[in-house]
Amino acid sequence: MINFLNLEYFLVAAEELNFTKAAKRLYISQQSLSNHIANLEKEFDVMLFNRTSPLTLTYAGQALKAKAREILDLRDETYQEIRDIKDFTTGQLSIGVSHTRGRFILPEILPVYQAQFPGIELHLTEGNSSQLAGSLLHGDIDLMIDLLPLNAENVETIPICTEDILLIVPDKILEEHFPGRADAVKKQLAASPDLRLLADCPFVLLKKGNRVRTIADEMFEDAQITPRIVLETENIETVLSLSRTGMGLTFYPRMFIARDPISPIGLADRFHLNFYSLNYARAHGTLGIGYHKGRYMSRAAREFIRIAQERIPRGDPEK
Repeated sequence: MINFLNLEYFLVAAEELNFTKAAKRLYISQQSLSNHIANLEKEFDVMLFNRTSPLTLTYAGQALKAKAREILDLRDETYQEIRDIKDFTTGQLSIGVSHTRGRFILPEILPVYQAQFPGIELHLTEGNSSQLAGSLLHGDIDLMIDLLPLNAENVETIPICTEDILLIVPDKILEEHFPGRADAVKKQLAASPDLRLLADCPFVLLKKGNRVRTIADEMFEDAQITPRIVLETENIETVLSLSRTGMGLTFYPRMFIARDPISPIGLADRFHLNFYSLNYARAHGTLGIGYHKGRYMSRAAREFIRIAQERIPRGDPEK
């Protein structure tokens, strides 16, 4: 019978290929680690490591490493499923969401969730779309909230609500780049927001890896223009703040504007901004929750999805 602790220690050693580093990572002595490895080798009656310098895996060790994570994940999922069946009073849930989207989405969900399930320990991971997809793939988070489709393998998704990406154009930039024609350009953009008309204008954009930036780059490519990017940032609130000062055009989710403490009309009037809905299919998307389809979904995760579907408006908040 496989001892799971031996298997866990073997996997760390197989990843590090250095018993000293593996022992430090596990907070045990090197001798204790060697004993666990020796017990596992005795269990299988094979050598798992070539005791050479540098340390390498034998063929049997490579085969076990390939299966070890799967075995340990299956153990964890089985325990989780049994706990769910027996008694849903304690547990953990890890959620991944972008820094800013969490500000608007989570206050609608988490207070209700915590009130209903106070025994569930919540963990939050914040990052861009690429980082969160990696965390979901490796099992570091249970659920990921982002625009669909998610750029991750083996993921199932559940739609939550619509989310449109708007083009934000400050009056200041129009007046500088279209002297005497700013009002006419506004009307033209309102009728058809063609990025080619704004090809010479400055942009402040999110850094690559964020879904809003990916959509923006696709639109630039389709319009066959190379934007003049004056600044890139990880924070979507920063791009709006800079656009408010007239530093550049930017792209911003309608959902965030609709939930801004200042009303959308107030934003436009106070900061002399213009909001344009884009004639681009990917700019009109769906916000959803993703989960790894190859892993057991805990009741904690299922209840989070249920509350999200109940609490988040399905349609455009402004409509």
